[in-house]
Parts: sequence; structure tokens; C-alpha cells
Amino acid sequence: MSERDYALLLKQIRRLVRALDVHSRRIDRQVGLTLPQLMVLAALGRLGEVTSRALAAEADLSPPTVVGILDKLEAKGLIRRYRSQRDRRVVHARTTPAGKAALARAPDPLGERLGRAFRALPGDERRKVLEALGLLGALTGEETDGSDEEITAEQG
Repeated sequence: MSERDYALLLKQIRRLVRALDVHSRRIDRQVGLTLPQLMVLAALGRLGEVTSRALAAEADLSPPTVVGILDKLEAKGLIRRYRSQRDRRVVHARTTPAGKAALARAPDPLGERLGRAFRALPGDERRKVLEALGLLGALTGEETDGSDEEITAEQG
């Protein structure tokens, strides 16, 4: 790889990180949630009543990270957790009316402009973007299966 390619890769990654950081702060101002909190709340909204392990898989976060996020969402009254009637060791979560309202007023997690532009791409272009991002993610060697400690500062 040429030095120019490396510098361009670094520049584009920094640009994405900066845009996500700015948008994450906007989400926090609008609905009082960090981006990871919004991702977990949105996953819970899509999946319905589920376990933290199922949420972790859906949100691509480690189970301990999701439990910490659920603690914060529960403290804000956005979710409710309860033990399974069949197996008391299993804890389920579900959104509350306040959680559903927060989701309804939350901005697009990608940002309105990026979300709209991505959805407008032809299917083959969307697949190319997703494949490239998937490859880039795989190249980092980082996994979110809970085997390594994740950076959780953004949990809020």
C-alpha cells in the first residue's frame, strides 16, 4: 500500500468518526441518550421482549456492555426488566411507553443526511459500501463477543 493510500484511509476514517461523534452529541441533546443507548433501545423496540443476550447479538455489543446500557435505560424509565416465569434465572427487557416515545422522537442513528443518502443508493452500491465496511471492521481484528473488554465510555 502506498503512503498516499494509507493517509487517505486514515483521513476517511477520521471523517466518519468525527461525523458520528457530532451526531451522537446531537442525539444526546435531542433525546438524552448516547448512540449505544439509542442502538440498544431501538433493538429492543424491534425485537420486543427479549433477553440481554439477544439484545447484545442484535446491537453487536458484548452482553456486559448491554447490561450496563440497560441499567441506564431502566434508570431513565425507558425500559423495564423482569424475570421469566418459566426460568427465574432469565431476565427479559421491554420498552416502556416513555421508551417508545423516545424512539419516536429520536433522530436517525446514522444522521438524517447520511441515512437518506445511503437509502437512496442503488442496491448494488449499498452492498459494496457494506462489504467494504465489513472488511474494514474485520481488518481491525476487534470482536464484540465479550471476549475482550470493550470501550464503554460512550454508554453514558
